[in-house]
Amino acid sequence: MIFQGIKGHVGNFNARYIFWAAISLLVVLFAQASRAQSIAGRWDAAISSNGISIPFELEIEGKGSAVRSYFLNGSDKVNPSNKGEFQSGALHLQFASYASELTAVLQDGVLTGAFKTAGGDSYEFRARRHEEPSGLVEDPNPPEIGGPWEIQVKSPKGETSWRFLVNQAGVRVSAAILRVDGDTGTLSGSYENGKFVLSHFAAERPLRVEVTPAEDGSLQLDLIGFRGKQTLKALRPEAARAKGLAPPADPAQHTKLKNPNEPLRFSFPDVNGQIVSNTAERFQGKVVLVNITGSWCPNCHDEAPFLEALYRQYHGQGLEIVALDFEQEDQLKDLTRLKAFINRYGIGYSYLIAGEPDQLNQKLPQAENLNAWPTTFFVGRDGLVRSIHTGFTSRASGIFDSRLKEELNSEVAHLLQESVPAQASAPSVSVGKK
Repeated sequence: MIFQGIKGHVGNFNARYIFWAAISLLVVLFAQASRAQSIAGRWDAAISSNGISIPFELEIEGKGSAVRSYFLNGSDKVNPSNKGEFQSGALHLQFASYASELTAVLQDGVLTGAFKTAGGDSYEFRARRHEEPSGLVEDPNPPEIGGPWEIQVKSPKGETSWRFLVNQAGVRVSAAILRVDGDTGTLSGSYENGKFVLSHFAAERPLRVEVTPAEDGSLQLDLIGFRGKQTLKALRPEAARAKGLAPPADPAQHTKLKNPNEPLRFSFPDVNGQIVSNTAERFQGKVVLVNITGSWCPNCHDEAPFLEALYRQYHGQGLEIVALDFEQEDQLKDLTRLKAFINRYGIGYSYLIAGEPDQLNQKLPQAENLNAWPTTFFVGRDGLVRSIHTGFTSRASGIFDSRLKEELNSEVAHLLQESVPAQASAPSVSVGKK
């Protein structure tokens, strides 16, 4: 009887042990399966088209089906998705302020799918979980290309050179090409097989740049995009001056007014269809920044948060900002992308719908050499344009970016210190139905 009791007790113990062991195993297996299907984390990705691949990094956050993603622009997380879902192995991300979307399926640790743009382009997308490079054989003496360069070019905007700004740490390089209208964003990459291979994509500006040092101290730059390839030469600034080559265009001198003694005139509907003109009472006696922009324009995305910060800081002191927005025909039908752009940056200043991009000079005939997005006119309290600044930088441009923001902030502060002229109280016209 005693033996049978012990036997029964041991049997019950074994049953309970087996039961809980089975439960624990199921929990472990479920956790492993969940981790295998988890989408959160950093991904090494690439978009491809016509045999060209452009690598970039993507970071995804969230638990369950609701997720959010960011592109990595150097060390910065930029251009977040406004909507994201990961369910049953399928990923769907929307980027409303670019009218773009990413769809992909996760299988065996690899995401494959497509990135679709507002213009109807569709790029093949592929990504694996990020891994820090291991076993990379670093050249003990990689070519030193860090610092400023000037790229010799004949651009449609009349430029003869661009800046090429390079930061180097051994084989690792981050860089940016700075044009009169702004920069490329951060081009990141490394030295491999005799050249530096750099790339950038952050929902916009897809670009691959292959940099090959030449024996004469110059650089050969192969700029590779989905619409073609351009091969250019870069020189150190001192070498360019020695050859008598002109420096990069001054963004403060690129665009001019035909008659600076006339006020800059505009009259366009806002997003609600109400006509707003330069003669509106709220602009009289104020410092006004008239900003040429478009939600399709990457450098306008760089500029928007800066302008909004200026507006919040100085609006109470007499600053007004009005954006003259140019959108493609399909976007003008409902302004979906523009409204997402305004919402994304929390813009509180006026947005006027000026037309399509190719109508720029027709809609603003007072300006000459107006050919870049963004361009901002600085109007004093007397209603006259005091300066015009073409383009806008991102943090990728380093000191050029910080210097630009300091200069523009200082210019606004200086204009606000001027007294309001007597004629500022003159009658004005502004609001009516579209």
